[in-house]
Parts: sequence; structure tokens; C-alpha cells
Amino acid sequence: MLKLARMAAVLMLAGAVLLVAPMRAQADPFGDTRCDNNPSAPGCDVTAGDPGGGGGSNPGDGGGGRGGDGTCRNPSGEEIPCERDGAWAGADGCYYAPTDPSPSTIEALGGQPAGEGGWYMRTCYGESASLGGVVWIAGEPPVVSPAVLARQARARLDLPTVVIRMNPPGQQLVNLPVWLALDEGSWRAQSATASVPGVSVTATARPVQARWSMGDGTTVACEGPGTPWASGVDPAQASPDCGHVYRRSSAAASGGVYMVVVTVMWEVTWAGAGQSGTVPGLTTSGQVQTRVQESQAVVR
Repeated sequence: MLKLARMAAVLMLAGAVLLVAPMRAQADPFGDTRCDNNPSAPGCDVTAGDPGGGGGSNPGDGGGGRGGDGTCRNPSGEEIPCERDGAWAGADGCYYAPTDPSPSTIEALGGQPAGEGGWYMRTCYGESASLGGVVWIAGEPPVVSPAVLARQARARLDLPTVVIRMNPPGQQLVNLPVWLALDEGSWRAQSATASVPGVSVTATARPVQARWSMGDGTTVACEGPGTPWASGVDPAQASPDCGHVYRRSSAAASGGVYMVVVTVMWEVTWAGAGQSGTVPGLTTSGQVQTRVQESQAVVR
């Protein structure tokens, strides 16, 4: 009876090894980055793709696994979550997590196999739920591609809230230079790291440009956060790096004010699994209202 049980376990294990070939990290560069504009909790999605446009599976995956677009799919081609209850998706559509089985469990499964490999708890869902259990996978452990790890960094790559400083403070005057600046905390790099055994990816977002929509139909592009105006500086002096001059009052605008919107452009660099890359296109934004009044002359 024990021999029959062992034979059944070995057959099940052989099938699992055929279905779940070891997956090596793929050199998938990032393909897209999106951020929401919620000023209270800005967050970003960093995703990845195959520059050649191919989304094929890894060799030996049986049609499942991770495509070049960073998604995880089962053998039928249906997209599935890459992580579930702390385990990672395998090419057969089941989920695998490292485990340390007891000696009696190893004995029941035919003993400790020779060579490199590791024990994993396989969890299957739906019609395949009965296929779950402890399995041995020979060779290197199955790892998640950098593309998938980049997606997991979403909650960790939180960008600072955009805080606008219109200087001098208070109402603005027609023909008087306005100094445009962002709070120091709005212009700082942010990093996040996601990892699993065998692979680690770190993404770093850095602000590179601020685009100011001044509400009067003009746009100002600044390569930095701008310089705050300081008391004692000549009010007629223009900002050294980021400024604007209103040529008409805001009296005719909605509510008698101009809506000033600044959009911060971010660049994301990433590195992991021996690969690195750069992704443009990430943005956050903030806004503030300002009233601009006519002035016949500036007395100094």
C-alpha cells in the first residue's frame, strides 16, 4: 500500500515538474508609467513591456507564464493575478511559494531528490484545486521577471504632494514679475524596491520639469522647482529661473481669479536582474487660484 502511495506521489510530482519549468528573469524594459493626480495620496503604476512588441511566453511554459507585457497568464492565455496570498503564479496557472516540508512529508513524496532545487507549496484554484500540494522543482527557483516586480512597486512609489508658492505672496499686479516656485518637499526623488528570492528591482522617480499654466492662456516651462521670492528683493526684479508677468487683470476671468495649474514631469530609472532603463512620462500636478489687479505704477 505504501509503495502505491509513493508511486502516485511520484507521478504527480513528475507532472508538476513538467508543467512548472524553472523561469529565469527576463530582460523586459519598462514600457509605461502612470500616476494619479490625487494631491492627498499620489501614487504611480510602473509597468513594463517588450520593446519588440512580442508578448510570448518563456520556453517550456506550455503557453502560460509571464508575457513581455508584464502580465501573468494561464495556459489558456487568460490573464491572472501575478501574486495571490503570498504566492507567485506559475506557468500552469497555479501559485507557488517556498516551503519547508517535514521529513515525513518528504518521505511520503519519495524522499529528498538529488541536485539543485527546492520544495514549494502549490496552490491551485477552480477546477484545478485538487492539484495543490507540496512539490519539488529542480534547478533554480522560479523567479518573477523584473516587469512583474515593477508592477508590485506601485504602493511603494508614492510621490510628494505638489505645493505651489506664488511670490510675492498675496494678490499679483499687472506688469509686475511673479516668481514661481514649488515647496522644497514637492521636488525630491523617490525610490521603491520590490523583490522575491532571486530577483530585486529598484525604481527611482526624479522630477525633471515643471510646466506652469498661468490661467491667462500662457504656459511657462521651468527645469527646476523655481526660486522663492525673499523679503528685501526688488519687487520689479524677475525670477532668475522661473517666472511670469501678467499683462492683464483677472477681473474678466471666472470668479475674478486665474487658476494656476503646475504639472511636474518625472523621469523613472530602474535597475534589477542585471538590467536597467529609463522611462519618461510620469506626472503629478497641483493648482492654486490667484487674483491679478491693475496697477498704474509701481512706487519704489
